[in-house]
Amino acid sequence: MKGICILGATGSIGVSTLDVVARHPSLYKVIALTANHNIDLLYHQCMQHRPAYAVVVDEQKAKQFQQKLVGGPLADTLVLAGSQALTQVATLASVDSVMAAIVGAAGLLPTLAAAKAGKTVLLANKEALVMSGSLFMQAVSGSGGRLLPIDSEHNAIFQCMPSGYQAGAAVPQARRILLTASGGPFRLTPLEQLPYVTPAQAVAHPNWDMGRKISVDSATMMNKGLEMIEACLLFNMKPEQVQVVVHPQSVIHSMVDYVDGTILAQMGSPDMRIPIAHCLAWPERFESGAEALDLFKVARMDFEEPDFDRFPCLHLAYQAMYAGGIMPTVLNAANEIAVDAFLKGTIAFTGIPKIIARTLAEFSATPADSLAVILETDRLARECTGRLIA
Repeated sequence: MKGICILGATGSIGVSTLDVVARHPSLYKVIALTANHNIDLLYHQCMQHRPAYAVVVDEQKAKQFQQKLVGGPLADTLVLAGSQALTQVATLASVDSVMAAIVGAAGLLPTLAAAKAGKTVLLANKEALVMSGSLFMQAVSGSGGRLLPIDSEHNAIFQCMPSGYQAGAAVPQARRILLTASGGPFRLTPLEQLPYVTPAQAVAHPNWDMGRKISVDSATMMNKGLEMIEACLLFNMKPEQVQVVVHPQSVIHSMVDYVDGTILAQMGSPDMRIPIAHCLAWPERFESGAEALDLFKVARMDFEEPDFDRFPCLHLAYQAMYAGGIMPTVLNAANEIAVDAFLKGTIAFTGIPKIIARTLAEFSATPADSLAVILETDRLARECTGRLIA
């Protein structure tokens, strides 16, 4: 049995991961589950999977969670509090695989620590890789660990690479990645209506069940911009080799174009349990619980070029990746603050790319050559974005 730690167990990826793990109890043992503040769901998960450790980042909620366990059947589960405990459980000797599913920059340090510790990192947190770039990839290769991508698009690309492929390796025969995107809920909305989009409308994704922040990123297509940056790092490609393709049906999850004219595509139902099961079973395969794809129900598949006027966040992501250095870190930080402001009603939906663009203009592409530089850049970019919003 392999020991697994799930960072972000109460989010959509964490819930799906536990669903897959429960289908294969002889293969995986849950060592640690972590949550930010959703202690009710965490308690239910602990009751089912009986982890040795449970981490609650919110220290007040951690005390409440500890009280829930007093005198109950979970007396053997050690409760830890605070963000540093995430790194502690991600690097335990009993942990073989770490599901990195914490949304945003908060997932960087424990995910990077897991990579440095030589764990198999199941990467669902794209922001950690966008922020730290080559430093993260070096940590994986230097420790002898393994990086398996969970995002449906990157997992699809990984599956379309040659047998035995290792993340970060160059494949000269692969000339281009075709990164598919649903287009989100506003693909056909008249541009003049976009300033009046509400948070409730923005989080209503037509195909995928995701958290609020990721759903807004999908609506702005910043999600695809971050995935483009991640694809460049994971598959050793340049930005011009990653073509975003709007594919509303979300049946083809991405494609790889080879030099002989062959295009390999990975298809499946829009269910995150499929890429999760692929990575948990890799290099084998096992049942995920996802519904089989019915091509007769799909009936047709459409493909469109992305419109940068409709999705300026995607254009900003390409600009940041071309600039290099600290600029992807700035992009990610500015986006997190701007999306949070939109969800709180402080700025309009169309204000998100405007604020990000203004933040990027305040920085220059200096080298992102240490973790200290990356963390300081993240802090400064967040402060800058907050001032611009104010």
